[in-house]
Amino acid sequence: MRARNLIAALVTSGLLAAAAIAAAPDWPCWRGPNRDGKSTDKGLVKEWPAGGPKQLWKNESIGQGFSTPTFGDGLAFVTGDADSKLMLFALDPADGKEKWKAEVCPAWRGQYDGIRSTPTFADGKVYVLSPGGLLACLDVAKNGQKLWAKEMKEFGGAPHNWGYAESPLVYEKLVIVTPGGKTPMVAFDKATGVKVWASSGFAAAAHYSSAIAAVVDKVPMIVQGSGSGIFAVDPKDGKTLWSNGFASGNVANCPTPAFSDGYVFWANGYGKGGICLKLSVADGKVTATQAWTTRDMDCHHGGYVIVDGCIYGNAGGGWACLDLKSGAKKWSDRGVGKGSICYADGMLYLFGEGGGKAGLAVASPEKFESKGTFSVAGRGPSWAHPVVTGGRLYLRYGTNLYAFDVAAK
Repeated sequence: MRARNLIAALVTSGLLAAAAIAAAPDWPCWRGPNRDGKSTDKGLVKEWPAGGPKQLWKNESIGQGFSTPTFGDGLAFVTGDADSKLMLFALDPADGKEKWKAEVCPAWRGQYDGIRSTPTFADGKVYVLSPGGLLACLDVAKNGQKLWAKEMKEFGGAPHNWGYAESPLVYEKLVIVTPGGKTPMVAFDKATGVKVWASSGFAAAAHYSSAIAAVVDKVPMIVQGSGSGIFAVDPKDGKTLWSNGFASGNVANCPTPAFSDGYVFWANGYGKGGICLKLSVADGKVTATQAWTTRDMDCHHGGYVIVDGCIYGNAGGGWACLDLKSGAKKWSDRGVGKGSICYADGMLYLFGEGGGKAGLAVASPEKFESKGTFSVAGRGPSWAHPVVTGGRLYLRYGTNLYAFDVAAK
């Protein structure tokens, strides 16, 4: 009997441990583990009840900003402006309570006060880029002690009208950012802050996009959008691999490029629409050929995701679905209105910029099918993107961060 009880206890504890591991957050940086706006979560609800999913907690003291939460070392990290300082807050994901906070630099003042950049977690460190152009590395084990910092102006960079909004990219042993100008991109040793390379061969004004890593025919590259178009560099030395002047000179190019199946898609607002480039490699040289352009996805800054050969994203005042390879429009719908997007377990999580309205919809090219809406409180535009990880939906609206239970029971 005792043996059977012991076995049962071990099995139960093992199942609980497995469940805990399955529920662990997997969102270390901007737009998730692969920087594509797609969650690795499974087993989530397919429809919300009236009033929305169950709220687990709310933290009203994360400072003003538009950044999203990220996770690492058992903590949730979020940035915000508080008491005229840019702060990094470390929260307990279980209840949202503050564990510690650390000052990064003085707060940036301009139109729409508040941090834009989402913190990046890697190997016990958090990397933050301020609107004014300070890249800082903070030590999690030492409650956010600053290990090193670099100014974008050291590399000829300057913030555009609304400040830097880029979220740093950690790639292998590097942390990569985009100062802009004659040195569009710079890579630092992520541990020491020592410059490893500065890009060359392409001048690009820094705007508000964040870089992604992609691999085509075993050739790695870092792809980034800018005020002078979209481009890619070699992560070994920063040399330009290809560039395209789409949306050059636009008022503001904000969304992060999306990559899938050898295609790069990038869409912007202010009437520019989108471009899709087909990437290929011959004799070691990468070529980016225009596959198509569109006006059916005019995306200010809410972004888009690529799922099963379809692009779902913000299109003007609503949402649209396009075919990745042809650009053909599958559907368009107002949904929750203009906003941002995240994908998880077959569903689209939408967050409207006006009034904090969240929506759930089926990720299908057949039609837009809503599966529930609700709203959260906050002030100003709700520009932070939704985050789905560990069975929870996180929504940031101004100085408020919410956590909701979206795991299927």
